[in-house]
Amino acid sequence: MNQADTAWMLISTALVLLMTPALAFFYGGLVRSKNALNTMMMSYISLGFVGVAWALIGYTLALSPGSNWLGDMSFAALNQVGLAETGAIVPLTIPHALYMAFQATFCIITAALISGAIVERMRFSAYIIFITLWSIVVYAPLAHWVWGGGWLADMGAWDFAGGTVVHVNAGAAALVAAMVVGKRSDFGGSSILPHNVPTVLLGAGLLWFGWFGFNAGSALAASPIAGLAFVTTMLAPAATLVVWTFLDVFRSGKPTAVGAATAIVVGLVAITPAAGFISPMNALLLGGIAAIPSYMALIIRAKTSLDDSLDVVAAHGVGGAVGALLTGVFAQKSWNTLADGALFGNGYQVVIQLISIVAVIAYGAVATFILLKAVGLIFSLRAADEGLGLDVTQHGEEAYTRGEGAILVLPGVEAPQVAARVRFTTEGGRA
Repeated sequence: MNQADTAWMLISTALVLLMTPALAFFYGGLVRSKNALNTMMMSYISLGFVGVAWALIGYTLALSPGSNWLGDMSFAALNQVGLAETGAIVPLTIPHALYMAFQATFCIITAALISGAIVERMRFSAYIIFITLWSIVVYAPLAHWVWGGGWLADMGAWDFAGGTVVHVNAGAAALVAAMVVGKRSDFGGSSILPHNVPTVLLGAGLLWFGWFGFNAGSALAASPIAGLAFVTTMLAPAATLVVWTFLDVFRSGKPTAVGAATAIVVGLVAITPAAGFISPMNALLLGGIAAIPSYMALIIRAKTSLDDSLDVVAAHGVGGAVGALLTGVFAQKSWNTLADGALFGNGYQVVIQLISIVAVIAYGAVATFILLKAVGLIFSLRAADEGLGLDVTQHGEEAYTRGEGAILVLPGVEAPQVAARVRFTTEGGRA
């Protein structure tokens, strides 16, 4: 047991947990005001339902000894998960229970990421059931394949902090969910714009802050590798932001705030699988390169009928896949404990990375489709009265108080004589 490692992992776990509320702010600002609370709740609710599911069964299926495909039930309900550093399937210098908690934060935010594809139209109760089951049926097996000694780990697939397990997985699930749940009732009819861009920027900033725990914490120790992951997590999104800004200016003539926030997230996603494997200068290259395919994916999606509301596929699916592939290119043995990538003579690593991406997409997409169809047989996936907004219909609340009972005084007429009481709302900037 190492006290410094334990202290660092306590901090990292808290940082990653913060990322889910940060995601709520990021997503919440991107939707219309009538759906802001519902969208944020889709992230917050994962803290509860997915967190409990992880403790009861998700952790043991993902990260206990078992077959090449799935863990066994030895850690069910946190059996044998104690305060000693022993018991986990990876060597630890921290309490086993703390390792479990750190991994729980990953599962929680991965499930929450999917919500961005189906906001403003999915029934909240059906969504809760779906992400809870998804964390067990989809996330846990894939985590075992890559981090639990499964077949992808045996093959030699590299994923430092979740490029495939978290982001490609969430992107595949988001694509399927958007298609199964269907388009918003007013999709394509008029512009659907973010209602609070400062909230989007706040969310992106908090995500970046929490991501230092996400990536550097994945070293599982206060070590030089953690320091490397910290530095690459700082540099890659910076490069993505620079390239994205140029792309924005080239395409529309102006750098946009939503574009800047999106660029930060894409850069963070892309560096995640590579954070502890590549040099800081190669992190700049990776971040800059990753901006282009994700930006193009956003443009292409906008020309289709796919209603991936907040572009989870482009940001997380494409960004994660590009990052995972480039990990096989830029990995450098002098900076990590693994081996070199294609740039340094090990070209076959790119093939292994590609196999891992395809495997995650295939299993994640098929399993997500089956889960959604199964939930849909019991509960309607669509919320009623989308026009009223899901804040009211699903939660009985509103994000912003709407004024009522204002007095409209006619010009030239004394107020006590003639006045009309009207109701008004600032929805959409209209009174």
